[in-house]
Amino acid sequence: MRALTVRDRDAGPTLTDLPYPHAAENDVIVRVHAAGFTPGELDWPATWTDRAGRDRTPSVPGHEVAGVVAELGYGTTGLTVGQRVFGLVDWTRDGSLAEYTAVEARNLAPLAADIDYPVAAALPISGLTAWQGLFDHGGLTTGQTVLVHGAAGGVGSIAIQLAREIGARVIGTGRATDRDVVLDLGAHAFLDLATDPWTDAGEVDVVFDVIGGDVLERSAALVRPGGTLVTIAAPPTASPKDGRAVFFVVEPDRARLADLAQRLRDGRLRLLIGDVRPLAEAAEAFTHHRRTRGKTIIQVAADGS
Repeated sequence: MRALTVRDRDAGPTLTDLPYPHAAENDVIVRVHAAGFTPGELDWPATWTDRAGRDRTPSVPGHEVAGVVAELGYGTTGLTVGQRVFGLVDWTRDGSLAEYTAVEARNLAPLAADIDYPVAAALPISGLTAWQGLFDHGGLTTGQTVLVHGAAGGVGSIAIQLAREIGARVIGTGRATDRDVVLDLGAHAFLDLATDPWTDAGEVDVVFDVIGGDVLERSAALVRPGGTLVTIAAPPTASPKDGRAVFFVVEPDRARLADLAQRLRDGRLRLLIGDVRPLAEAAEAFTHHRRTRGKTIIQVAADGS
């Protein structure tokens, strides 16, 4: 099968041939129609080594998948061959930028026929990260105020919509060119990180950060007493006064994936998708993803729409 692989940290990903994956116990082999990736995953240790620290190259990046069940491993229940599915591939496994991939069945959710594969592939990491950051870790509730950094990105754009839906006041941040997009998604206010005074945000109950660095460190001062600073970028070195600072890594959740997919079907959730490229252009997509707004999706199967 054809797959995008990485063998050397300095060489970058290349398209090559790999053996068809093995379906272990409780696994599913998915014929991949569309896949999403996180550009920074080439810097993740799990891309290069397994849980025991052993080299596992050549490895396949990409951990968001949408496709059709091609095979069931021993003991796998709840899914059937030929069924449309989407979900997350384990961080230490070969990923979704391949014609076939092995996934734990519990990490997949059924995919309705009226959701296109590229749309479904854009949802797992961004959708679950937004939900878990806002509600599981941030404890955001109706009437509170949340500041979402990187609000025009994959995670931030979903976080705005989820927070707005529960009745929170939402402030989105980004570059000046993001303002209209962020406000159109439902944010009550926009803060240009380069030019607007940060004090314009006032005190907030939750800061949700996806940027890191100086933005993360300066954000602790924006959280009112008892509030929470949540980030996926790096463990913060500064904590809010009389509040919490939480760094987390997104976890698979089949039930939540199904809920997010239903929101898509109901029109309560929009995804920002930029380029949709064929597998042959996946290596280039890693390099040029930042030149387009929205998430870049790789369409693997020819009938992936």
